[in-house]
Amino acid sequence: MPQCLRAVRRIAAWSHFKPPRRLHYTGAMRPALPSPLSPGVTVEILRARCATCSMHQLCLPMGLDLADMDKLDRIIGHRRKVERGATLFRIGDPFVNLYAIRLGHFKTYQLRADGHEQITGFQMGGELLGMDAISTERHQCDARALEDSDVCEIPFNRLQQLLGEMPTLLRHFHRMMGQEISREQSVMLLLGNMQAYQRFAAFLVNLSSRYAARGYAADAFQLRMSREDIGNYLGLTIESISRLLSRFKQDGLLTVSRREVELLAPDRLRAIAAGTEPYR
Repeated sequence: MPQCLRAVRRIAAWSHFKPPRRLHYTGAMRPALPSPLSPGVTVEILRARCATCSMHQLCLPMGLDLADMDKLDRIIGHRRKVERGATLFRIGDPFVNLYAIRLGHFKTYQLRADGHEQITGFQMGGELLGMDAISTERHQCDARALEDSDVCEIPFNRLQQLLGEMPTLLRHFHRMMGQEISREQSVMLLLGNMQAYQRFAAFLVNLSSRYAARGYAADAFQLRMSREDIGNYLGLTIESISRLLSRFKQDGLLTVSRREVELLAPDRLRAIAAGTEPYR
């Protein structure tokens, strides 16, 4: 059973979660958030807050009012920079935090029996990393930055308390879990039933829709992952990915220059991915 499906059982009880008695802090004990009007507040501090993050309508704060967003801000422990090629967490690491991607791209992967990577997903700004560990309390994959990236560390035990207090946040977290389950099911369908050209078309269409949701151009974007990584994820060789790029280019579906891709016929690509347009 996929990890996210097992995690749902643990999450299902949160709607009835009774938060523990609030602790009363005094003075310096209280974790303080700077007021936007306080002297000495820098632009960097303001930008680090959920309300001013460009990804907040896709991430956990979606649908929250300012008061609830402030509560979420208070539990976020650390905004962390992750350099390209660095690992955010490894398989077997204890589960402590979820990670909200503010900027950048990641890949998640496991090691096969032969010691080679098997890529399980590509993540971008506004998405959460670490949900694989909710059910087992240990991470089930490695997460590596594909470029210099920023993440927000969200302590999961404190998030659980907020989920019990804030129904809007709980509903959105359920929605994000549902999206992750749907993604896992889509990957199984992708690898199990689709032809190579359908897999690649579906991959490009998926990237396009995710960039559009973030306010970026839907039809022109840079592939942050290598062709080898794309092939690994789709169950194809790097040579197959190169041939498909050349074939799609010849057929007027896209243009490509190194990692820069422009989709010239996105509707046709969607039809090819869905199997409603013959393509040989």
